[in-house]
Amino acid sequence: MSKILPAVLAAFALAGCASYRWTSSVPADMRTVSVPTFRNESDLVEFGAVTTRQVLREFQREGTFKIASSDDAAVEVQGVVKVASAGLIYFKREMSMRAFEQRLTVVADVSVVDRRSGKVVVNNRRYVADTTYFSDTDIATARRDASGRAAEDLARQIVDDVVSCRWDDAKGKEGTK
Repeated sequence: MSKILPAVLAAFALAGCASYRWTSSVPADMRTVSVPTFRNESDLVEFGAVTTRQVLREFQREGTFKIASSDDAAVEVQGVVKVASAGLIYFKREMSMRAFEQRLTVVADVSVVDRRSGKVVVNNRRYVADTTYFSDTDIATARRDASGRAAEDLARQIVDDVVSCRWDDAKGKEGTK
């Protein structure tokens, strides 16, 4: 009995992993992506381009998708940076009540389109990223650095969602129409 118990426990443990995949759930024919420059409706100069660059970098780092031109890609990620706002967190009295620490919050709406069928897989999903920065000396540089960090956060969220999307379901629903 004592020899059987470890084998039974191991079988139950492995049974719990039956649905786990060691490979990506993205079908091989869907693993090319294009990312047109995000439209920027915020007050941050060039933030749409910065976010696009970070999304492309994150796709390269993650490795499931290959970057392709819009004509050759199976999937297109379209985005609009809606808002970028700075809020005050901390003031320094000795600096005439000037803001010392600020929070930058960025909001973007993103859609994912299956370019081969024209089907919208993700429709205007909202992403929010924020970061803090100190503005005691050079406010422009501090805000630019913070916007880069916020763009990285947005990119991680977007790519994680695209990679974990239920691609099999999306293709299956398209085939049943």
